Amino acid sequence: MLLKGGRTLIVRDMGGFIIHANMPGWLMPRTRDHGHGPLAMIVESILHPGRLIAMHEHRNDEIVSWVPDGVMRHDDKATGPLVIDGRHLMVMNAGRSFWHSEETLPSDPPLRMLQIFVRPREANLGPGIQYGPVPPAAPNAWRHLFGPEGGDAPFFVRNAVDFFDIRLEQGASAEFPAREGRDLYFYVFSGRIAAGDHSFAEGEQGLQPGGGHLLLQAKEASLVVAFLIDPAATVTRKGTVGDNPKIPPAFAVRAVKKLAPLSRLWRGK
Repeated sequence: MLLKGGRTLIVRDMGGFIIHANMPGWLMPRTRDHGHGPLAMIVESILHPGRLIAMHEHRNDEIVSWVPDGVMRHDDKATGPLVIDGRHLMVMNAGRSFWHSEETLPSDPPLRMLQIFVRPREANLGPGIQYGPVPPAAPNAWRHLFGPEGGDAPFFVRNAVDFFDIRLEQGASAEFPAREGRDLYFYVFSGRIAAGDHSFAEGEQGLQPGGGHLLLQAKEASLVVAFLIDPAATVTRKGTVGDNPKIPPAFAVRAVKKLAPLSRLWRGK
């Protein structure tokens, strides 16, 4: 069964730094977990030109920075400055502690990106960073960018999550990636697609427990990301961001979603 999730309710504007936090677990009925197995959350981040996020610490998160367009300028105490853009990917395997900063220069274009938070298999692993070029994107074809250690993806995270992206021309179709024993989660970064019996617009998401064959069709030019997740993987839930105690509990989110239509009715909308 394909489960659909709308645009996230968690949007935070910190003055030129805007985040839209998406919780894949909230698509599951009666869940108590905001994440889904080792995938803790997906944050769509917008950074205005000339904005600095000062040096700060992460612990026990595997953080992937995926920048389809624009430029994100990273700095850390181990590797120094790096530039992440449409031709480069970065993975911070934060482990027991990793410090970094992010910024855009006043001359840079507005930045819109995804930061993907994966729960590692255990707490306090060694810290490290991966950075490098990504394979060129072919039209209407999935690109495999990261997966578990020892796999065939160019980058790795320390748990059972694989990540793919695809740029679809209007009218093009493709099968979502599938693997036995993996659940499928996807997010529409831009455009509009049809999958199963649903239509998904920009910022909307889907979860198919058990995976299996699923076709998507682009109703307009679209950029989509997909994850194959082992829901039974052993995880640690101690991430500085991915499992922050301030994340609202799932039952509270379900209550807000139920009340939202009544609120619109009360306001005559």
